[in-house]
Amino acid sequence: MTELNDVLNEYVGDGAAPGAVGLVARGDRVEVVAVGSADARGTVPMGRDSIFRIASMTKPIVAAAAMMLVEEGRIALNEPVRQWLPELAAPVVVRTPSSPADDVVPADRVITVEDLLTFRAGYGFPSDFSLPAVGLLFSELKQGALEPQLVPEPDAWMAALSRVPLLHQPGEEWLYNTCSDILGVLIARVSDRSLPEFLAERLFEPLGMADTGFVVPAAKAGRFTSFYRADPEGGGLRLADGPGGQWSSAPAFPSGAGGLVSTAGDWYAFARMLLAGGGAGSGDGRRLLSQDSVRLMTTDHLTRAQRERGTLFLEGQGWGYGGSVDVEAVDPWNVPGRYGWVGGTGTAGHLTPATGTVSVLLTQLAMTGPTPPPLMRAFWRYAAGA
Repeated sequence: MTELNDVLNEYVGDGAAPGAVGLVARGDRVEVVAVGSADARGTVPMGRDSIFRIASMTKPIVAAAAMMLVEEGRIALNEPVRQWLPELAAPVVVRTPSSPADDVVPADRVITVEDLLTFRAGYGFPSDFSLPAVGLLFSELKQGALEPQLVPEPDAWMAALSRVPLLHQPGEEWLYNTCSDILGVLIARVSDRSLPEFLAERLFEPLGMADTGFVVPAAKAGRFTSFYRADPEGGGLRLADGPGGQWSSAPAFPSGAGGLVSTAGDWYAFARMLLAGGGAGSGDGRRLLSQDSVRLMTTDHLTRAQRERGTLFLEGQGWGYGGSVDVEAVDPWNVPGRYGWVGGTGTAGHLTPATGTVSVLLTQLAMTGPTPPPLMRAFWRYAAGA
């Protein structure tokens, strides 16, 4: 049988990803493999505990944090967010998706908490990135930049967001990314804690996720991988961020859409909590989430039409809260109920309740678009035993 080490090594080095860490857990059997280097020069061997920028693998974690506040009755899924986010009290929508950003009409209804969790608030990326209203997400909000030091603090960011029209009416369409950043601000305002503080106290510390956060302290810099982009001129890899770069100090805006760093072991701890129906797994019977909350997170909430229009990102699958949910056997690794997501830095994390499987892949080579690269697909195939 093919070994995980062989799968990863086939795609590492020689101008591809400098290194990778793969984790596949099937019940109590956990396989973890580290191959290649943490930097393109090959001077730092990759380790099982290497720290990566996990990008959009942040999204399920932030969704879980929001559900904690729902369980406590501090917010409700059907509650308008305007009480906590007054910047979104009276949103406007472009007349048509291709209309100029100043050709707007009032929103038909308010934006709710669940709109943010399901990515149907009207903000975010469609398949056409050239639309005028979408351009403002890049220019005004620095969406997708993966440069946390360039983003203003939450109040300023929300003020800028209030000047960006919705691309669609609330509830109408699934749009990628932006809702998780808004959700991060909502969590902070409702809890009266910063997002890093809330996540650390409520999730990372109880789950033992000691290497997960929005900043890499100097004492851990030796385990922090460098991050690369493929040179568009075909000249190999270009360094985008190193251990002393964007994540060496706390960001003004902790991004709920993609700001976290983590390890394979840490994200596995989060996935195990979801597989356990919200249990912390510490042996003391402590629960972080209810089974109902986990079920809501890992259930598809989209219509078939919404899934089809989101195919560029979803590839035929659905969306729960903060992550995709498999509903179609499009590829060999798709299993109904499989939940998780991918990160633009070349990362992916999924859990499959039906089989008790968890898969985590961490690399440091940026994806060139929404389509998962060959390494990711080969890893998923291996994890599925296909």
